[in-house]
Amino acid sequence: MKNTILASTALALTLWALPGAAPAMAQDGACAFRGSLDEGYCDTNRDMVADTPADASKLRDPSTIVFTYTPVEDPALYSSQFRPFLEYLGKCTGKRAVYFQVTSNAAQVEAMRSGRLHVAGFSTGPTAFAVNLAGAVPFAVKGNADGFESYKVVMLVKADSPYKTLADLKGKRVAHTSATSNSGNLAPRAFFPGLGLTPETDYQVVYSGGHDRSVMGVNAGDYDAAPVASDVWTRMVARGQVKRENFRILWESQPFPTSGFAVAHDLKPELSQKIRQCFLDYRFPEQMAKDLGGNDRFWPATYAEQWAPVRAVADAVNAPYNRAAFDAEARKELEAEARKRAQQQPAAPTHVAPTGAAPAAR
Repeated sequence: MKNTILASTALALTLWALPGAAPAMAQDGACAFRGSLDEGYCDTNRDMVADTPADASKLRDPSTIVFTYTPVEDPALYSSQFRPFLEYLGKCTGKRAVYFQVTSNAAQVEAMRSGRLHVAGFSTGPTAFAVNLAGAVPFAVKGNADGFESYKVVMLVKADSPYKTLADLKGKRVAHTSATSNSGNLAPRAFFPGLGLTPETDYQVVYSGGHDRSVMGVNAGDYDAAPVASDVWTRMVARGQVKRENFRILWESQPFPTSGFAVAHDLKPELSQKIRQCFLDYRFPEQMAKDLGGNDRFWPATYAEQWAPVRAVADAVNAPYNRAAFDAEARKELEAEARKRAQQQPAAPTHVAPTGAAPAAR
């Protein structure tokens, strides 16, 4: 695996410093069935997620539970929003529970694979990478009294733009969020060609680095359009970050499952079960529910069932959730982030020699 991806993030450096942290251990050498899982994980019961290690010496019981949430929006935002839950999780499990910010989907997956992350909310698409490459076991999704949350892919344009159909975007700049995102990249690549609009061929794809960045970019006129997750856009409108009347939706998809919460496969079974029960018993306080789109609880979920449509999209665009694809998509994420940082840096000051001064040596 590529340590450069992990080392490139501040999160990785912080997690390595945690006391008692240890790299995730590979499972026993004999593996009757692995399915789509990476080497080191087994799926003998064929439920599509990594089995708990049979060797008790490979089970982990950390004193501190490390949690993070997908960076589909500003990571600092979620650190604040999930604070009440982490306080509850600590009391519920009898362990310290801490939040660490991640700046990319790749960093989040690598953190769980390395054993530095115990519980996480992964974005829809990266959930599959986390399952196959990091031993993540999804068990819950956000929801309310009526059921679990879903979202649609919506293609946003400015309300006063001339674009009326997807075909009008040919030759334009369209923001995709990140290479591993289901709603922000893979689903558009699966759906749009059949609608007469092929990414990369019919329009220029520009990776924004996040759904909120795509929305803000369309709002500012940096991009002509952007496919984003409807739930993120709705939350941004509710928070007053953008005005709904400033946008139009050119197209929307059928519903997809939203972010999934997963536990590391190699935690001690009693701890893993306790964490799951803590999630399902929790009810969000009023402000947290408001911040998270009206959701007030976690619903049980399985990777095999709830993520079936996500895997179908990946199959449609020939984008398997394997190590080679992950490394390629992670490089794209890093390159997009580097370009974004470069654009944000102020231009170097230009030195003008005083009148009559000799030119500087070269």
